[in-house]
Order: sequence, then structure tokens, then C-alpha cells
Amino acid sequence: MRRPPLPPIIRFSSSSTSSSSSSSSSFSTKPKWNSNPNLRITHPVLSLVESCASMAQLRQIQAHMTRTGLIAHRFPVSRVLAFCALADPGDIRHAELLFAKIPDPNAYIHNAMIRGYTRSNLPSAALSVLRCVIRKRAEMDGRTFVFGLKACERISGISAGEKVHCVIRKLGFDAELLVGNGLAHFYAKNGILADAEKVFDEMRERDVVSWTTMIDAYTQNGHPDEALRLFYRMLLANIEPNEVTLITVLSAISQLGILTLAKLVHSYIETCDIDASINLMNALVDAYGKFGCIHYAREVFDAMAIKDVFSWTSMLNAYGKCGNLKLAMQMFESMPERNAVSWSSMIAAYSQANQPKEALDLFNEMIAKSVEPLDATLVSVLSACSQLGRLGLGRWIYEYYINGEKIKLSTKLANAFIDMYAKCGDVEAAARLFGEMLERDIVTWNSMIMAYATHDYFKESLVLFEKMTGSGIIPDDITFVGVLSACSHGGLVSEGQKHFNDMKLVYNLAPKAEHCACMIDLLGKVGLLQEAFEMIKSMLREPDEAGWGAFLNACRMHGNIELGKWAGNKLLELDPGDSGIYVLLSQLYATKNRWDDVKKVRMMMREKGVKKTPGCSSMEVNGKFHEFFVADTSHVRSEEIYTTLRNIYLHLRWEGYVPIT
Repeated sequence: MRRPPLPPIIRFSSSSTSSSSSSSSSFSTKPKWNSNPNLRITHPVLSLVESCASMAQLRQIQAHMTRTGLIAHRFPVSRVLAFCALADPGDIRHAELLFAKIPDPNAYIHNAMIRGYTRSNLPSAALSVLRCVIRKRAEMDGRTFVFGLKACERISGISAGEKVHCVIRKLGFDAELLVGNGLAHFYAKNGILADAEKVFDEMRERDVVSWTTMIDAYTQNGHPDEALRLFYRMLLANIEPNEVTLITVLSAISQLGILTLAKLVHSYIETCDIDASINLMNALVDAYGKFGCIHYAREVFDAMAIKDVFSWTSMLNAYGKCGNLKLAMQMFESMPERNAVSWSSMIAAYSQANQPKEALDLFNEMIAKSVEPLDATLVSVLSACSQLGRLGLGRWIYEYYINGEKIKLSTKLANAFIDMYAKCGDVEAAARLFGEMLERDIVTWNSMIMAYATHDYFKESLVLFEKMTGSGIIPDDITFVGVLSACSHGGLVSEGQKHFNDMKLVYNLAPKAEHCACMIDLLGKVGLLQEAFEMIKSMLREPDEAGWGAFLNACRMHGNIELGKWAGNKLLELDPGDSGIYVLLSQLYATKNRWDDVKKVRMMMREKGVKKTPGCSSMEVNGKFHEFFVADTSHVRSEEIYTTLRNIYLHLRWEGYVPIT
């Protein structure tokens, strides 16, 4: 059966050519699924496909095309298939049915199906189409392989992408610029920088996309210095950066912390007629905010003619970074639109500024407004739970969001849960979650080592350290804080000294103040005050408050007045307003019945206006949080509470309990 003749349907024109007349049915704004900017549709029926808004409309148009025979031609059916596969209201299953009936699909149709499957999160189906195209030697082009590599990015591991790379080489498509860029992006996306570099170095031709892909690869994988070196090479090669390049460069500069470079990029944007898009300006605000340069960030923000929710959020983050929560909250309340990122940023600002109650209040408000939290939101909320001891809330978050499969448990979020469980006293839950994790990073190991050390499971902490190093994970500064803390809690002097020495000799890590404080605490607790004293004298820099505090406490424990007095004076030089120092000093003098010195310490406190920080207890009852200070009567049920306490004390005395005074 012969096909009916194909009427005039399309016209290809250069980007500089306008539509032929005002009566033309071509559209000035192309739908997102139409990737060809030079395609102009003049056929009235196919024009309806271009402006279609739903599958119901599409089926009506397809029925008309079937009745008139138009659907039998390859280009008309390719437009219908592309809508089903690629448009937001499309239907990949309907595209499958169409695809199966096309006798001779061309490269565009194959590409549309590969893209459609990938877009619908069906990468295996996309690669199945690609294999079929290769096996049948069907029509393909460079885009076929680029879209195939995009599908490979959705599959864990790189073996699928490596196989596609082999086929690309065999068929000679590796010489195409578009394919080279796709290969570099695939390897970079998977963090295989060596292979991405090899592809980049072998490219005969490079454009701005090639350079930007590699600059972004270095930036995303923690090599900002390499990213900036490549950017410099790009400029020397007379390749003009685009906005994506500069956004990536600003990210690299933020990682390096070099404000001067950020200003140079800002100047480059202003003097070189770069398209200052909203995304690029947002990146500038974000970069200045990370440097703590509120003035520059606000200047860029105020100069923006158009601002989106990310502009406001970047400025909010800048205030939060500097600890100016008042202006951050003003910015938050002034936002014309808020999204989950905005809420998360404000919650994080409170949590990082040690205002956990405000962070949790804002989280409750966020939930009440039906804004779904992100995993980053929960990380900040869990930090606030850790600070307040809100174990119940932390457990509810795990049950509702993780077990309820509302949020995927990422490694970073799992680390936050481990930290929260440990700081709230539930070491078993922390260990259970640690054991269930399939992927662990250095933070995971550090969190669990510290959790064990803090709760006197020093043997478990040190065993875990051995497992960590045995699995090939290189310890960092924080790891050794946990290890040395474990040794301190266990009184393991020789083992602590070995780990302290291994920092420099084995791992090339220079001990910091916190490591020295752990060693001083370890030596002091077991009574080796002279060794701790010698260690202090041998340090390049004097200890910080933690180190001197550990030494003073050790002197109090073992009654060494002279060394304790020396440590106390050092502490008072560092922080004369800390009431804990005076308390430790007075307790030290009291152990030797030197009551005159105790009085002098108390007089010193009065003269300097230092007041002892009251002890505080906190507890959670039925999801409600309660705080109690010494002699506190502010609670609405304080009378009942104190009556109950008196009854408890009375029963204890009847049982023969004698309080330690």
C-alpha cells in the first residue's frame, strides 16, 4: 500500500532567519521537548502537537493524523513520539507503542526514545534501545551516544559507560566534539578524574563546554586549585567563559577561601560584558557570603534587577554565616517566596549559632506550613536535638522520615543520626545504625569512634579505629581526638602515647591543641603530673583553655597546689570571666584545707563580677521539653516536683542512703 504524498510541513532556517509571515503558524517560543531551535513547523496539524498541553489532546491529534494518513510519515510520527517521550505531560509507555510500529526509525527517533527512558528513570530500557541500534547498525549520530552516556549515569558503577566508550571508539565517534564532551562529563560525574582528564587531553577540538566540564569536575571532587589552573589555561587558549564556567569558578574560589580571586571574577563580569544572569549573580552573593563579606554580598544583591528565591536564600546564608541572626531572620521574613532550602538555611543558622531551641521552633513552623524538609534540613535539626538532648524527637524523625521512606538516608544524614544518638546517650542505636550502613565515609567512622570514647567504651573505640585503618580509611585530626579521648577515659598511657606519636610519624599529621589537651588529660588523670607539665613546656604553643583546664583538674584530683595555681593563673589570663576556673581553683585549695585561699578566690570572683553558671538539667516528657536550674521554681508544677523529690529523699534515708558531701 502506497503512502499518501507528504504535504509541505517543515522548514529549516538559520537562527538569524525570522518566520516568513505573520500568518505563519510557527511559534516564537519552542516547547522544552523540542531540542532543535531551527525547526519551524508550518503544517497546521503538526503545529497543534507543538502546543499540545496534555496526553488527552495528543491522542485526539494522533487520531486525526491516523485518519488522514499523516501518521504514516516518519517526521509527523517522530513529533508525536517526541512529545510522548520528552514533554512534561508525556507518556513513555505510549511512546513505546508508537516506536514499535515505526518500520524505519531514524537517529532522531532513536535518540528521543533513549532520552525518554532516561528521563523516566528507566536507564536499562534506554541502554536496551542503544544496544539494538548498534546491533542492527541502524541510523545513529553523536547524540545517540551522548544520550546513552546520560542513561549510564543513572546506573551505579561505570561498567556500562565504559562499554559505551568502547563502542564509540570502534565506530569512530570519539573524534566528535559533542561525544568527547559527553564522555568527559560521564567520567567526571562518577568522580573518575583520571579518565575524564584522558578524554579531555585526547580531544582534537575543545569548546567552552569541554573546559567547563573539567573545571567543574575538579571543583566537585575537592580539587579547587586544579580547577583554577585549568581556568587560567582556558583563558590563555582564548576560550571565552560562559556563565556556567564562572559559576563553577566561583565555587572553586569559595573552597580555597581567596577573597581577592572572587573580586577579580566580579570585576571580569562587569568589564567583559558577560551576561550577568540571575544564576551568576546568585553565585556571587553566595561566594561573598561564604567569605563573610556582607557588604559586597549586599551590594550585588541590591543591584539585582530580578531576584528569585535563591537570591534571597544566598543573602540569608551570608548573614547566618556571620552569626547575624537578627538580620538573617529579617531577610527570611521579608522573602516574597520561601522554599525548603530557605527554611533549611534559617534552621541551620540557628543550630550553628548554638540556638537549638529556636532551630526546632522554626522546624515545627516549617512542618505546620506543609513544607517538606530536605535531608539537609534534618541534618541541622538533628544537630539541634543533640545540643538539647532531644532523643525522642530524633527517634521520631528517623521513624517518620526514614522508615516512612519520605527521605532517603544519605551517608551525611546517617552520620547526623549517629552523632545525635551518641550525644543523647543512646550508644546502642548509634552502633546499630553504623552497622547497617552500606557506605561509610571518614565522618561516619569518626562519629562512632567518638561516641564510644565519650561513653567510656574505650576498648570498642580503639577496636573500631583498628578496623577503620584496616579497611584502608586514612584517619584525620578528628579521628585522633576520638582515639586519644578513648585512651584518656581508659587510662591507657602507653597506647595513648603511641597513637600521639603515630600522628606525626605514620600519618604526617601535626598534633593540634585538642590532641595535646587529650594527652594532658590522660597523663594528669593517672597522676603523671610532672610528665604532663614537661609536655606543656615542650609544646611550640601553650595549650588552649581545654589543655589548661585538663591540667588544672588533674592537679585538683591529685592535690598539687603549686602546679594547679600555675595552671589556674594561665586559664584566668585566657578567660577571666569563666566561673568554672574559679570553682576548680577553690576546690583545689579546699582539698588541702587552705580556706584563706578559697576566700581569696571567691573575693576575686566578686571583684570581677563573675557569677557561677547555675547547673541545668533537662528532660523530655511526652514530647515536651523541660529545663530546670538550681533552686528553680519557675516551672508551673514546681511545687509538685519538689514534693516528689522530698519523698524520694525520705525513702532513700529510710533505706540507709548517706549523701556524699
